[in-house]
Amino acid sequence: MGWRSQDEALSRLSLKNPWHFLALGFGSGLAKKAPGTFGTLAAIPLYLLLSPLPLVWYLLATLIAVFAGIYICDRASKDMGVHDHGAIVWDEVAGLLITMIAAPAGIVWLVAGFILFRIFDILKPWPIRVLDARVHGGLGIMADDVLAGLFALCCLQGLAYLFAG
Repeated sequence: MGWRSQDEALSRLSLKNPWHFLALGFGSGLAKKAPGTFGTLAAIPLYLLLSPLPLVWYLLATLIAVFAGIYICDRASKDMGVHDHGAIVWDEVAGLLITMIAAPAGIVWLVAGFILFRIFDILKPWPIRVLDARVHGGLGIMADDVLAGLFALCCLQGLAYLFAG
C-alpha cells in the first residue's frame, strides 16, 4: 500500500475519487518530499494546455480552478480529518495558473513563474502568512496560494516589462 500505510489521513482518500484525485494534484501530492513543489510541477501540463487560449478563456479557466478548488480542498480536508494536509496540492495548481496569467511564451518565463510562485508559497510573506493562519476550510487552503500566485504574477509581469518588451 505504500503511501497509505504511512499516513492515516491519506488512507482515507482514494485516487479513484475524482475530488481526491484533483485535491492530490493528479497524485503529485503523494510525493514523500516537497509535495507542494510536485503539485506545482503537476500544474505545468494544465498550464500548457490552457496557455494558447485567448486571455478571457484562460482567466475563466483559472477562476474555475480557484473556486472549484475551495470545494475540492475542503472536501479532501474533511475526508482526511486534517486541515490543509501537505498532500492537498490543488491550491498549488491554481496558484501557478494565477502566476502565469498573460505571461510571455517560452520556457524561461514558465521557469521564472514556477520559481517565483514557489518562493512566495514557501516563504509566505505578510499578508500571505496571516491568511494561512487565520482562514480555515477550503477557502483557507486556497487563499494563501491564491495570494502567493498574485504576488508572483506581479513580479513576473514586472520582469516581462523590463526584459521582454
